[in-house]
Amino acid sequence: MPQKVAILGATGSIGGSTLDVIARHPQRFHASVLTAHRNVDALVALCAVHRPELAVIADPALEPLLAQRLRAAGVACDIASGHAAITAAAASTLCDTVVAAIVGAAGLDSTLAAARAGKRLLLANKESVVMAGTLLLEALAEGGGELIPVDSEHNAIFQCLPGGRSTPHNNQPHNNRLHNGGPHNGSLRANGVRRLILTASGGPFRGRTRAELAGITPDQACKHPNWTMGRKISVDSATLMNKGLEVIEAHHLFGAPVDVIEVLVHPQSLVHSLVEYVDGSVLAQLGNPDMRTAIAHALAWPDRIEAGVAPLDLAACAPLAFGPPDLLTFRCLALAFQALRAGGDATAILNAANEVAVEAFLAGGLPFLSIADVVESVLTELPPQAVVDVQTLVERDRLAREAARQVLCNAC
Repeated sequence: MPQKVAILGATGSIGGSTLDVIARHPQRFHASVLTAHRNVDALVALCAVHRPELAVIADPALEPLLAQRLRAAGVACDIASGHAAITAAAASTLCDTVVAAIVGAAGLDSTLAAARAGKRLLLANKESVVMAGTLLLEALAEGGGELIPVDSEHNAIFQCLPGGRSTPHNNQPHNNRLHNGGPHNGSLRANGVRRLILTASGGPFRGRTRAELAGITPDQACKHPNWTMGRKISVDSATLMNKGLEVIEAHHLFGAPVDVIEVLVHPQSLVHSLVEYVDGSVLAQLGNPDMRTAIAHALAWPDRIEAGVAPLDLAACAPLAFGPPDLLTFRCLALAFQALRAGGDATAILNAANEVAVEAFLAGGLPFLSIADVVESVLTELPPQAVVDVQTLVERDRLAREAARQVLCNAC
C-alpha cells in the first residue's frame, strides 16, 4: 500500500513540489489529504489530479464553493473547512505522513497534532519550531513519531550528521535518530560535532548598503535570485530574517547551543549547509536549488528516490563563494540571534512581530528597512517569559502582534 501523505498547505510552493515528487512515485506515495487557505480553484485543480480522500479549506465561508467546484470537476472526496478541521486531519488515520507547509503561526496547532499522533512529520513550517520548539519536541516524545526537516538547510544538516538523524519518539539517543533532549545536552559534541553552518544566499539585496535599500518595493524584495518561494518567505529571505528563523530551528531540532550555530553567505545556493567536526572535517550537502531534493529525501528516508531534479554539474558552475553576513545592514538576523539568547518565548515574540511587519511592508505601508525596527521595538516592549503551554504562547503571540500594530500606528 502506498504511504498516505497529508499536505497541509498544498497550494503553496512546498506543497506543489511535494505533489510533484509524489506523482513520480504513485506506487509508493498517495496524497490522501490536501488543505489550502483560501485558494479554492487551486485546491480543486490539485484534487482533480491527485484524488485525495479529504480536501480542507481553512476559510469556512468557502466550503460551499469548494463543494460546488469539486462536484463540477467530477471529484468525489470528503470536504471540511476551518482551522480545527485541518488540525484534526493531521492527526487522523487518513495519513501516515504529514507535510507541515502552512506558512506562519497558523500552522502550529496542526503540526503539534501530527506530532502527538505519532506521524512522520516532514516539517516545512519553521514558525512551529520558532514559536514552540520545546512543546514540539515534547509532542514528538508523546506521540512516538519522528521529525524530518524539509527546509533545505536543515535537511542538509540532517544528511551530514552521523547516520542521518531524525527527531526521536523518546528522549534517549538512538543510533539512527537525532537526540532531542534539549539545547545543552551535549549530544552533538558527543558525536564530534564542532559547528553547524547554515548557508544563506544573501537574498536579492546582497552587498547593498542601507542607503541603497531605502526605497525597496515589495516586488523587488520578492525577486529571489535562486529560489521560487511565496511572498512572505521571499521578504524574510531579503531581510535575512528567514536565516534567523532557521538558526532558531537548528537550535531546537539538533540540540545545538547558539554558540555552535553560524551563518555563511553563499550566493550560489549550491551548498545548502555544512557540519564541522572536531577532527577538522567539514561535511557539506550540495545540490541544485530545488526543494524537491529535500522533500524526496524526507519522504523516502532512509531510502533515496528520484526527485526530478537535474544533476549538479560542478564543472559548469561558477566558483563557489562564502562570506560573513552583514548584520548591520540586515539587522533581522542579528535580532534573531538576540531573541534566541534571551530564551523563553522571545523567539515567538520575534516571529509574531515580523509577520505583522512583513504584512505591512507587502501592503505598501512600511519601508523595507523598518521591518527590523518594528521587530526590535516589540522585543523591547515584551520581555521574554517561560514557555508553559500552547494557550500561553497563543496569547503572547496575540500581544506581540498587537504591539507591532501599535508601533505601525505610531509611525503613521
